[in-house]
Order: sequence, then C-alpha cells, then structure tokens
Amino acid sequence: MTQDSRNNASRNDAANDRPLQVACPQCRKSVEWISDNPYRPFCSQRCRLIDLGAWADESHRIVGEPAMDEADLDALIDKLERGGDNR
Repeated sequence: MTQDSRNNASRNDAANDRPLQVACPQCRKSVEWISDNPYRPFCSQRCRLIDLGAWADESHRIVGEPAMDEADLDALIDKLERGGDNR
C-alpha cells in the first residue's frame, strides 16, 4: 500500500466516523442521524408534532387510486357472486 492510498483510506475512515447529516423534513435544519436523537429525522418534538398534525388533517397524503364508493363495491360483489360474467 502506498502512502497516498493510506492517506486516502485514513480520510475515508474519518468521514465514515461522522454521523450522517440530514435535513429536518419540517424546517430543513441540519440534523445528525444518531440513535441519541429520539425525534430523527426531525430536529425537535415540535417539528415532529407539526408533521404528525399535517398527516392527521390530511394535508399530507400518499397518492393512490381513488377509493370505491359503496355502489361500485356492491356492483363488483354482485359480479363476482355471478361468477364474473355479465348475465
């Protein structure tokens, strides 16, 4: 191993010893991703609760297909009970 490769390996080890820095999803403040932070990925309980509130009032949503209404469900159940054909 050359001196340069040893120096590079030493620098890489030092970089790997530092905790990962992430941005708080709420306020964008830099946060260390360590087990001592009970709020990670958030910087604080405040940011964590603000985010939870956004999910609770449905400001945050996971995109998906729209839910079927009862009439559509009844029609699908009827179709399946008839064997899936259109009699």
